[in-house]
Amino acid sequence: MALNIVWIAFFIVAFVIALYKFLFLHDTEVFKNLVDGMFDTAKGSVIDVAFPLAGTMVFFLGLMNIAERAGAINWIARLVNPFMKRLFPEVPDKHPAMGQMVMNFSANMLGLDNAATPFGLKAMESLQSINPDKEKATNAQIMFLVLHTSGLTLIPLTIISYRLAAGSTEAASIFIPCVLATICTTLASIFIVGFKQKLKWDKVLLTWLLGLVAMVAGMLFFVQQMGAEQKEIFSRVTGNMILLLLVVLIIIGGMLKKINVFDAFIDGAKGGFDVILKIIPYLVGMLVAIRVFRDSGALGYLVDGLSWVIGLTGVDTAFTPALPVAIMKPFSGSGARGLMIDVMKSNGPDSFVGKLASTFQGSADTTFYIIALYFGSVGIKKVRYAIWAGVLADLLGVVAAILIGYVFFS
Repeated sequence: MALNIVWIAFFIVAFVIALYKFLFLHDTEVFKNLVDGMFDTAKGSVIDVAFPLAGTMVFFLGLMNIAERAGAINWIARLVNPFMKRLFPEVPDKHPAMGQMVMNFSANMLGLDNAATPFGLKAMESLQSINPDKEKATNAQIMFLVLHTSGLTLIPLTIISYRLAAGSTEAASIFIPCVLATICTTLASIFIVGFKQKLKWDKVLLTWLLGLVAMVAGMLFFVQQMGAEQKEIFSRVTGNMILLLLVVLIIIGGMLKKINVFDAFIDGAKGGFDVILKIIPYLVGMLVAIRVFRDSGALGYLVDGLSWVIGLTGVDTAFTPALPVAIMKPFSGSGARGLMIDVMKSNGPDSFVGKLASTFQGSADTTFYIIALYFGSVGIKKVRYAIWAGVLADLLGVVAAILIGYVFFS
């Protein structure tokens, strides 16, 4: 219901703003531009998003099948079971979904978006297999999805690369702020959904959470000792090296278990196209709505309104030129990326606003896109509180990013 309301609102708001521009601002091109954008995005959703994703899905679902037959997924599930069963009490102990979710979170943390998506879709499929109402999201599915939308990333490789391309001499300066901001968003996700689902906050859960925070803090301290060039090299090499190592270990593990590795890969890979066919309607519908909302100027009015309200409070508004990135990120990753690049071009990549825009880009993930993609892949229509929980976590992450930005960059 919530997703349905948001989707309808995007089109209605866009039309009302376009009508206003036509009648009062005499913009005779406004309707043509919106319609052209609709057709362009509908085409691009399939050609530029779904089809490229298909190859990744085929490859990694094939690997997942090898890992499952070799027992790796069950081994991971047993390893993290004490922690995961407290976040996901509805999921049976040592269920394969536990290991699949961990692999999704791990790929996200390393900044490996292409690998994270197939792992996540497989995890959502496993959670759907124990869902008694196939059209209604379970608590476990919502917890997983909102955690995923928090975008926990320990190596913001892509953002650093864009900063280098923009001419930054301090490209890695956003490394620590990005990680701290995304940790805040992830913790907000756990507490928001956890309190809504009335989880038991026992010693085991709190110990695991504190342990994860300590582990991240240790990594941040280690990286902080590096020079700017070393940080950039570390960011560029580590994630890709670990991903390749994971692929090799899965294949070797299958060999040691005497599995016909290639046949297992082919069997798993065949499901990739089925998943893509399921998600294309959801992708097209959501991405077109977001494009119309953005092209109508609604986003600009929203930013201007927020800037005006913030100015009334007397708070320093130096951060507001970077706000478009924060507002766009829940709707469109590519849109937010474009706005980040625009902010860096306009203000300089190493300015306060340029660095803060980069931090916003790394503080959360594309909530509406992920909801459409993941729930669409398994036919979920009733998303319950997933949208407002994800958006609230994103909002808290933005506030945290602003505070972190003032501490690190001002």
